[in-house]
Amino acid sequence: MTSEGAAVRVRIAPSPTGPLHIGTARTALFNYLFARHSGGTFVLRLEDTDVERSTAAFEQDILDGLRWLGLGWDEGPGLAGEPDHGPYGPYRQMERLARYKAISDRLLAADQAYYCYCTAAELDAERKRLEAAHLPPRYSGRCAHLTAAERAAFEAEGRRPAIRFRIQPGIVAFDDLVRGHVEIDASALGGDLAIVRADGTPLYHFCVVVDDAAMKISHVIRGEDHLSNTPKHILLFRALGEAEPLFAHLPLILNPDRTKMSKRKSQTAVDDYINEGFIREGLLNYLALLGWSTGSEEEILGLDEIAARFSLEHVQKGGAVFDRERLEWLNGQWIRRLAPVELIDRLRPFVQAEATAGRIDRMPADAELLPLVPLVQERLPVLGAIGDLVDFLFADRLDVDRALLVPKRWDRPTTLAGLIAARTAIARVGATAFEPEGLEEPLRALAEEHGWKAGDLFMAIRVAVTGRTATPPLFQTLVALGRERVLARLDSAIGLLTDAAGEGGKG
Repeated sequence: MTSEGAAVRVRIAPSPTGPLHIGTARTALFNYLFARHSGGTFVLRLEDTDVERSTAAFEQDILDGLRWLGLGWDEGPGLAGEPDHGPYGPYRQMERLARYKAISDRLLAADQAYYCYCTAAELDAERKRLEAAHLPPRYSGRCAHLTAAERAAFEAEGRRPAIRFRIQPGIVAFDDLVRGHVEIDASALGGDLAIVRADGTPLYHFCVVVDDAAMKISHVIRGEDHLSNTPKHILLFRALGEAEPLFAHLPLILNPDRTKMSKRKSQTAVDDYINEGFIREGLLNYLALLGWSTGSEEEILGLDEIAARFSLEHVQKGGAVFDRERLEWLNGQWIRRLAPVELIDRLRPFVQAEATAGRIDRMPADAELLPLVPLVQERLPVLGAIGDLVDFLFADRLDVDRALLVPKRWDRPTTLAGLIAARTAIARVGATAFEPEGLEEPLRALAEEHGWKAGDLFMAIRVAVTGRTATPPLFQTLVALGRERVLARLDSAIGLLTDAAGEGGKG
């Protein structure tokens, strides 16, 4: 086992066979936090030996996602064609094939591994026989003790052998830093373990151990779904004569129905959350609380604060349920903390997306957006919600639903009278007094004078000038629109209701 005095070295080792998964991001975060808390080293290694499914695009998505989250690695692959950095590279497994070949040859020479000539069809038939007998999958060991003549016969048939590691019988025990003492009988591991494919490419269980040993990883912090793999890895460490790292298995991230989080039921790609407008501070804060407790009532903590408090002792054993509402709440709290200029910087691409999609008629300048910060900052769960809050401000032509113009407690004639009276009251407010206080007083007085509920009058005005029933506060919205546009939109709404009267519409 790793000694207490050894330097802390942890790693995240994603496979570029898909975009950065929210679970992988959480595991990366916990490794990063553990490294930062202990003054250790955070290593990134790409496990790309699944050649058929690995792509450069997925690799870039993973690297970009980790960088966006702020989880910079101390050792690992470079970005944008830059060289790897760190003393134990290369950090892509397909660039380490010579090392795996040397180690597998060593295991073969020591008879800790052997050539397996079973074909895929034979292995599939064996698996189906076990399934029919309601037995767990297990390699029979049919190639474990082949004679030289038998191997030569298989070679003559043109069979290319895989390599299997001999699983030694007995109990494999280890002390997990999250789950406590674990014991697993080697007989439950499915028989001798394939470590190199017939085409010569190494398999996950072999590579991960060879690399963890070579890179001097002290702590393996990973998801609970790897718990059953750990005895295989421990046996490989022992066969290689390498010290075993300490293991910590994190609780799975679960859907609200407590099933394992998967892309079939949930949004799992980190890039999707970025595109929605979750900000790194909010997403990191939430991911840290998925399976870890601060030990206090505090929930809103920055990355450095979390690292200062982080301990594997406070990682829970039970599954962590992914709660979208709580994530949005935390994200909103972090949006509130942004300085106005910083918020505008982060909102800009989302406003641009509204313009590109034609939902607003033009891209506003920062000088136009800055006064809106007080209107929207308290109402944004995600940055992508900005369009629904301000699109009416940057539309040259507003399409108003006539049915929405009439409040529930009013009819069309009352609404028409209300908008005409409101238009007159607002027109009397001069340009210099066109501020929230200068508008609210005469409009409330108007409602009282006519015996209208202020909420009904304000709703009619809101829909007339924005086309929406829900917006930022009405009077600030009127100021943001400006006096001339407010009056012009009221005129259009009045005309719409007048036309309805001419058509015999009840409204």
